Amino acid sequence: MDQASRIEHARAHDFLGSGHAENERRTWAVIVLCSAMMVAEIIGGTVFGSIALVADGLHMSTHAGALLLAALAYRFARRHAGDPRFSFGTGKFGDLAGFSSAMVLGMIALLIGYEAVRRFFAPVPIHFSEAIPIACLGLAVNLASAWLLGAGEHGHGHGHGHAHDDHHEHEHDHDHEHDHDHDHHHDHAHHLVGRDNNMRAALVHVMADAAVSVMVIVGLLLARWFGLMWMDPLAGLVGAIVIASWAVTLIRDTGAILLDMTPAGGVAERMRAAIEQDGDELADLHVWRLGPGHLGAIVCVRTGHARALDYYRAKLSRFPALSHVTIEVELR
Repeated sequence: MDQASRIEHARAHDFLGSGHAENERRTWAVIVLCSAMMVAEIIGGTVFGSIALVADGLHMSTHAGALLLAALAYRFARRHAGDPRFSFGTGKFGDLAGFSSAMVLGMIALLIGYEAVRRFFAPVPIHFSEAIPIACLGLAVNLASAWLLGAGEHGHGHGHGHAHDDHHEHEHDHDHEHDHDHDHHHDHAHHLVGRDNNMRAALVHVMADAAVSVMVIVGLLLARWFGLMWMDPLAGLVGAIVIASWAVTLIRDTGAILLDMTPAGGVAERMRAAIEQDGDELADLHVWRLGPGHLGAIVCVRTGHARALDYYRAKLSRFPALSHVTIEVELR
């Protein structure tokens, strides 16, 4: 493949989200924040003899590791976006990272749940003067991280059109027109298509940590003020259940994308209605997500009319997220 062909391939198969670069910068910023907190806690705990502070610093290291996975996914997807070896670009690499991160999150939930149940039957002494300030400090860091990452979730991608049409006489046509028109009647479907699951996974990690911090603070305060020592493990168990539910949702959503499941939101149904409204038959349809804000589709139309290819392209132009379309037309 010559240089011109490589450039054309990169332009046609760049299915990264519109906020990819900004989300990558935000993720690295949060990694720096968490790493600084981790180092400070480990050094401070070692110097002042606080095992609780060291333990929280080690916990923060797992948090930073999950964010590092997200940052490296952004970097890899950006650097290899034009690599011709990836037939449909690297837009789904963030979903792969999100799936992996969700699996880690599920294991963390199991560990927290196990420890909480164990403490119901074998309570351990709690050093309230150390544990409560550390939990509050961890919550502050998590809220700051969530604020940094959350701003990136408001961006959404705009797909560019790349149509590859096959007529029954092997006539081919390509369409590289950019479409930035939004169908305001289908905002929910557009949000699902444009959602960056890599950023979402990073944000879920931060929010899960924040939720656990809140539960721990409440449990510790109730245990200290009212002597309800069972509130601490109960808070941990509730936090584990919340984290597990988020992990399952993230695994389900990213797994569906990795397996090329038809996107939710009724996109396929609306495409079928658009094609068949003038008497044509949609013989076959495959729709899948290529990356944040980008959909791919294979459309096979059976018709009794010798319609021009532009006719079907015009019908599909109302779907701004369609970025790579193959259309086959068969005459009945």
